[in-house]
Order: sequence, then C-alpha cells, then structure tokens
Amino acid sequence: MNIEQLEFIVEVAKTGSLTKTAQNMHVTLSAISQSITNLETELGIKLFIRSRAGAKPTIEGEKIIRKAFQVVTSIQEIREEAENYNQLQSGELRIATIPGYTCYLVDGVSQFKMDYPNIKMEVMETPTEKIIEKINSREIDIGLTAMLEKNFTHSNMVYERILTGQMVLAVSRFTPLATQTTMMKQELKELTFVIYKDEIIKKYLEKLESEIGSIRILFSSNNTDAINTAVKNGLAVTIGPNYSFFNSPDAIKGDIVTVPIISPQTAPVYLGWLKHKEKKFSKPSSLFIERVKAQLQA
Repeated sequence: MNIEQLEFIVEVAKTGSLTKTAQNMHVTLSAISQSITNLETELGIKLFIRSRAGAKPTIEGEKIIRKAFQVVTSIQEIREEAENYNQLQSGELRIATIPGYTCYLVDGVSQFKMDYPNIKMEVMETPTEKIIEKINSREIDIGLTAMLEKNFTHSNMVYERILTGQMVLAVSRFTPLATQTTMMKQELKELTFVIYKDEIIKKYLEKLESEIGSIRILFSSNNTDAINTAVKNGLAVTIGPNYSFFNSPDAIKGDIVTVPIISPQTAPVYLGWLKHKEKKFSKPSSLFIERVKAQLQA
C-alpha cells in the first residue's frame, strides 16, 4: 500500500469514474486500474464495482475510502506545511503602498526581515491606479491603498479593509485655520489647495466641486515633501484621510494640523490590502499582513 494508491481510490470515489480520475491526476487509465487492482489484492477485498457506467464503492470499500480520505487529507496538510516553511526560507514579497504609508511599513519590514532573513522584500510608493496596474501585471503581490467604497468592486481584485477613517483638511499651525475644530464644506471654496495626485483624492474633489463649485488649486503633485512644505509655509492647504497623517513627522511635530470636514457628503475612507483574486496569498504575505494590520489598528 502506498500514498498514490490511497489518492487514486479517494479520487475515483469522488468522480465515480476511472477515466475522469486518470484525467484529473494526469496518469494513464491503465495505471489507475492496475493500482486499484493491486490494492484490492493486497487488502483482500473488493473496493469498487466497475461497469461501463463507472465505478461505485462497495460497502467494504466505502469504509476503506473514508479512512483513506483522512490519510490523504493529513498528507496534504503535511505538504502544505512543508511548502509554507520553504516559502519562509526562500520566498519573495513585493509590496506597493500609496505615499504617506511607507512609515507604517518600515517597522514591520525590519522585524519581518529579522525573523525571516531569507525572504526578499521590495516596498515601493505609487498612486492607487498604479497599484492596481501592477497587481494586474503581477509586478507586485499586495498593495496598501485607500478606498471610498465600502466594498471594492474591481472584477480582478480582492480587497480587505483594515482601517476606517474620514477626510480631513491639513493646514499650517501658523494659520487661523489651525484653531478650528471643524471645517464646513462651503468654507473650502475660500481656500487654496495643493493636491496629491491619487484616484481617491480626485474622486473626492470631483464630488465636492459638484456641490460647491470649483476650488483653487495651487498645484498637484506626487511629491509629498513638496505638498507638506507648501502647507507648513502657509501657502496652501491639502486634503486626505485622517489616518494618512497619524505617522507624518510634520503632524507629529505639530507643524501640520488636521481639521475634520463636515458636509452632507461626509463618508468613511477605508484603508486596506489589495491583491489579485487569482493569486493565493503566500505564507510570507499572510504573516506580513497580519503584523502590519495589528500595527495599524493599534
């Protein structure tokens, strides 16, 4: 008796056909038939009643097949555990995040590399639309991004929410705006903005402008340092999810202050992981996500 024989009889019981089993397991029909015959001879019992209609387990065969199924399941678990171990010894993890969140990943990456030094890791910053492109092209494994939708509906993606926040205005501490506890949407029309070029910000502003009219934009950029400098110097204000400022050095020092925006369109802004729906999470991906998730939620 060997593992292959047990796998064969379990698959034949599932399909009811030696031919289908041979196709599913990529072996010849004669190999399946001979293997089962040898096992029946060894055990001294008939496992299947074979006919032109297929193969049906005998009463004795059903009992044997149930036990074989338990063995095959345990063997598969052993193989998966070994595969997980191998991935942790020589795996690869490619991550993309929207700008402003790399600081959340640094500690996680550092600790992860200490625990699993053979995992090759790559972290890049890029806007949401580029993250989606890179996931579709398999250039990255997972992406950390913000979403306005509670349930992300992109046909090729799986999205897991981690945090729920809200849009806030970010202003210099040296401006009168820093003393306000809230900001009404109508007041935004009087301000000058510097905007980070990202899909979520674009959608939010489009909806805002549909309600209050055009807003003044000094410049748009993917350079967060340039945006923060303009805000700190009081040249303009910016807008973004509140959690994007939690670990910002300028916000921590108090140079930039955030003010909640109050409007009828106020809605949550979600932060979460994206991956391709056809890509199974590797063990390194799962472990890393759990660590970063705990850090962000804390």
